[in-house]
Amino acid sequence: MSEIIRDGSLASHIPDIACFRAVSPDVFAERARRFDTLAQGHSLEPYLQFSAALSAAQDAVMGRLSGVRIPNEHTLADCNEHGVPPLSVDGHQRDPVWHDALTRLLEALNFDALPADAAVLVARLRAAKAEKLEIAADNLLAGVYTAVDVGEAPFIGAALQVYWVKMALQLPATATVSPAQIGLCPVCGSHPVASVVRIGGAQQGLRYLVCSLCCSEWHMVRVKCPACSSTKDLSYLGIDGGSEAIKAECCGQCKTYLKIFYLERDTTLVAAADDLASLALDLLVDGEGYNRIGPNLLFVPGRDLWHPQ
Repeated sequence: MSEIIRDGSLASHIPDIACFRAVSPDVFAERARRFDTLAQGHSLEPYLQFSAALSAAQDAVMGRLSGVRIPNEHTLADCNEHGVPPLSVDGHQRDPVWHDALTRLLEALNFDALPADAAVLVARLRAAKAEKLEIAADNLLAGVYTAVDVGEAPFIGAALQVYWVKMALQLPATATVSPAQIGLCPVCGSHPVASVVRIGGAQQGLRYLVCSLCCSEWHMVRVKCPACSSTKDLSYLGIDGGSEAIKAECCGQCKTYLKIFYLERDTTLVAAADDLASLALDLLVDGEGYNRIGPNLLFVPGRDLWHPQ
């Protein structure tokens, strides 16, 4: 591993910061294309190909899923007043329509692109009762990964993402406010999957955290821990000989880390896809004693590698 120089930016030096970037309706299509590219010759090629197929299925389901409602105006106004994410995983009552998203997702998958044992998992999920699905969703969203079936988790996580993104796309611009915890998504209160340093225009050089669930982005100054807000004892670690566009921002104060992607060094990076493709970095940083802040819902490891705070 190697440490690189801190590359800080201060919000006070940059006028008119866009504090929030709404999720794109093409988020899953973009992710699928990136997974396809990353899979070629990669040591994790089979899983990245599976992730590409799953992301493409998410995109297909997004266009066909209907009946996804958001909270009423009174509830949104109340959330705004108290700084509560309008689609908070803690307070939001999930509509069973997300089960429809899961069913459609399983139907949309190209089985030729799936691992050999995926058919068994798909059959099991198709036969699962609503109660079981809700328990699995509760555990996945709460970060209780030891209680989640690692084979079923990517499918359930993908369906939940479709459901939350579908809701996020319907929110009025005034519904999103700065959350009480700066490291949590202002839309759904989830942990970030990674952060991205953007390029171009007013966002040049700004760091945005990318939500692991609804895929929204929110601004956070660089050289600041998303978990504890410390600006001290931060280091940026990467794999020797690896891409300079991908680092793990590690906090010595709370012993957590989150990957940071630099678009100025690689404009093709897509947070959720490149996060999975750089799993080797997670394993190395985990070995250094750092705990990951947020999950990637398309991959839940067989042990507790992700440690949300």
